[in-house]
Amino acid sequence: MNHKTFSERLMEPLFLLSAAVSIASVVMICVFLFASGLPAIAEIGPFEFLFGQRWKPVDVPPSFGILSMIVGTLYVTGGAIVLGVPVGILCAIFCACFCPKKLHKVIGPAVGLLAGIPSIIYGFFGMQLVVPFVRTHFGGNGFSILSAAIILGIMILPTIISISESSLRAVDPSYLEAALGLGATYEEAVFRVVLPAAKSGVLTSIILGIGRAAGETMAVVMVAGGAVMPLDKIELLKPIRTLTANIVTEMSYSSGLHTDALIATGVVLFAFIILLNLLLGVLRAKKEG
Repeated sequence: MNHKTFSERLMEPLFLLSAAVSIASVVMICVFLFASGLPAIAEIGPFEFLFGQRWKPVDVPPSFGILSMIVGTLYVTGGAIVLGVPVGILCAIFCACFCPKKLHKVIGPAVGLLAGIPSIIYGFFGMQLVVPFVRTHFGGNGFSILSAAIILGIMILPTIISISESSLRAVDPSYLEAALGLGATYEEAVFRVVLPAAKSGVLTSIILGIGRAAGETMAVVMVAGGAVMPLDKIELLKPIRTLTANIVTEMSYSSGLHTDALIATGVVLFAFIILLNLLLGVLRAKKEG
């Protein structure tokens, strides 16, 4: 007969309450965003809002087109993926398969510290070092898509490294031993057997890194320049404004339809994050299957 202790009976409703609060928080966020954002999208016009290239809220009549900011977000996020993903995965492989234990005692905490640095500190780092570096060696004024991509590439490293390393360490050691027994070198066994076996976890880390990059605000505001550029003028060395930067830049002085349009911008970003999470769920389902 199963007799529950007093602590078990006490903790069950506490766990239930915690789960309910989490679910309620997500529901309230969704209700707030969609209740304020969808009417604004309907008033502006879905096509004009999503595919318009003019963002002029002070004009008469005002223009609320966010396509250049969507493209800017994709540019910056894509650049962060190109720069951060290879470095993160290779670092995870080194930590999981090649790193001596004494050295890992230094690298592991360093990666954790990298994850705990506030985003505004990354922004200061970008303004003082990355922006002058880009200005000197690549041209432009330094506040650009490239600068933002470099900073975001650094910021997503902890997510990619930690999750990928855990996935690599979770691979059954017999995989590596079998490959070595068949005559493969250690490096071949790691890259051709262990890494493919951990591909689901590695892809998960990449998707979470993409979510971090797409949702970052302060660091991007500080190094990207904040200019709403027409699509025919978007270049890696020119300033750009992302969806998150647009919201934080104008929310303090907006009013009326302008405020609702900024909230609608958040709806678009929220939908993008939901799609990423759905993709993550599909990957997990395939792994369990």
